[in-house]
Amino acid sequence: MSIERRNFPQFFITAPSPCPYLTGRVERKVFTHLVGQDARSLNTQLSQGGFRRSQNIAYRPACDGCAACVSVRVPVNTFEPNRSFRRTLKVNADLAGTVAKSLATSEHYSLFRAYIDQRHGDGGMADMTVLDFSAMVDDNFVDSRLVEYRVRGGDDDGRLAGAVLIDILGDGISMIYSFYDPDETRRSLGSFMILDNIARVKRLGLPYLYLGYWVRGSRKMDYKSRFLPQERLTADGWSLYRPGD
Repeated sequence: MSIERRNFPQFFITAPSPCPYLTGRVERKVFTHLVGQDARSLNTQLSQGGFRRSQNIAYRPACDGCAACVSVRVPVNTFEPNRSFRRTLKVNADLAGTVAKSLATSEHYSLFRAYIDQRHGDGGMADMTVLDFSAMVDDNFVDSRLVEYRVRGGDDDGRLAGAVLIDILGDGISMIYSFYDPDETRRSLGSFMILDNIARVKRLGLPYLYLGYWVRGSRKMDYKSRFLPQERLTADGWSLYRPGD
C-alpha cells in the first residue's frame, strides 16, 4: 500500500509588538510561508481558517488574552445592498473596474502614496518605498489580481481613482489591500470597491467575499460590520451574523 506524501506548512510565532488597532494592547501573530506549487490551495485553506496574506506570508493574530480580531466574510448570494450602499453604487456609476495582473506601476504608487499620506500618515505603511509597494503587489505565488477603477467620460476620462489587490480563492475572493484618491470623499470608494467585488464574486459563481479582520473597538475597522449579513469566524467555526444579533 502506497502512502501519499504531502508537505505540511511550518508555523511560527512573532515576537510581541504594539497592536495597530487597539491602544495599549500588544499583538502576536502566527504565520507561515506561501511558496511553491501548493501556495494557491494553501491560501484558500488558510483563508477559510482566518488567515490573511501579506506577500508570501499567511498570518493570523495569536494574542494572549485578546480575541478582538474576528475574520469576516460576506455570503454574496444573500447580501442585499441597503439604501446607503445603493447610493454609493449610483455615485460611482461612472467608474469602470478592470481586472489586471498584479503588477505595480508608478501610477499605482502615486495614488497609493497620496492615500497613505492623507489617510494613514501615522500607520505601518507610511514609510513604504516604491520598492516596498512593488513587493506588496507583485511578489506572491498565489492567484492574485489588481482591480483598477478608472473614470469614464468627461475631463477625467481614464483617470485612476482607486485600486484593490485581490486573491482568487477556491470559494471566493479575498480583498488584500485597497487604496484610492483621498480627495474623492463623496464617492465612499472603500465601500464601493467592496460592493463591486461582491458582484464580482457572484459573477464567478463563488460564495464568499473575504474582508479580513473586523476589530471590535477599532473605529478604522468598523466599516466592515456594515456589510450584512456576514459570517464571522468563531471558536466553533463560521457563524452567520445578521442585523440585531
